[in-house]
Amino acid sequence: MAQSNVLQAPAGGFNFDHAARNAELEGLFDGQIPKPVKTGTTIAGVVFKGGVVLGADTRATSSEVVADKMCAKIHYIAQNIYCCGAGTAADTEKTTELLSSNLTIFSLNSGRNPRVVMAVNILQEMLYRYHGLIGASLILGGVDCTGNHLYTVGPYGSVNTMPYLAMGSGDLAALAILEDGYKPDLELDEAKELVRGAIQAGILNDLASGNNIDICVIAREGVDYIRPYQVSEYKVERKSKYKYGAGMTAVLTEKVVPVKLEVVEETVQRMDTA
Repeated sequence: MAQSNVLQAPAGGFNFDHAARNAELEGLFDGQIPKPVKTGTTIAGVVFKGGVVLGADTRATSSEVVADKMCAKIHYIAQNIYCCGAGTAADTEKTTELLSSNLTIFSLNSGRNPRVVMAVNILQEMLYRYHGLIGASLILGGVDCTGNHLYTVGPYGSVNTMPYLAMGSGDLAALAILEDGYKPDLELDEAKELVRGAIQAGILNDLASGNNIDICVIAREGVDYIRPYQVSEYKVERKSKYKYGAGMTAVLTEKVVPVKLEVVEETVQRMDTA
């Protein structure tokens, strides 16, 4: 007898189907549930008169450790679209690479540049499908036949569009600068300075953001990716030399184990050089 494929409408209210599963998982960790790892980044974008300016810091962290001081967080999507990524570095890299490859195929088939909203729709569908398991918070900026556009796409697929945006752990400080300094029809130099100031505010108020500042200008005339736009003014100098000579570390125990080798079979093959 064939099974029915009729979909039933979900019941209203809350769903506690996973409550028992979660209780069993907590028992496996003896009450010590793993804590989420905080990611750190400050990214921002501004729409100006002739295009879009994107900015990002260059610090990549792994918990309390600075893993990379020159991490590139502004990713190429298409000739007219670039994207800033915050969150898990691997997720932002692969998500933007997949989006870029899809839009490249579209450009080769159609012979024209993709629209920004097309890239946003692809990202929204992709991230919503995984319900937040892909830790990518993205700011997408670009110029197409309909004008200059700036969008944010959250890990759950939420989309927002504004003339100025910021995301990451330093976004509150960055948004304060953007809200104070933004005005319609900004000139290029004003937009670059506004984005630089927003990223700088995120760096100074967030320990997980830092080092240099990258700027990407997307206009109808082309793209200007400035890396770095501003080099960090804080240089850490070592107060002493960390060079240790031989014999400075005491040897507590020493054990030598001889290794016996036995040649079972030995063959020599002449290489053909003809």
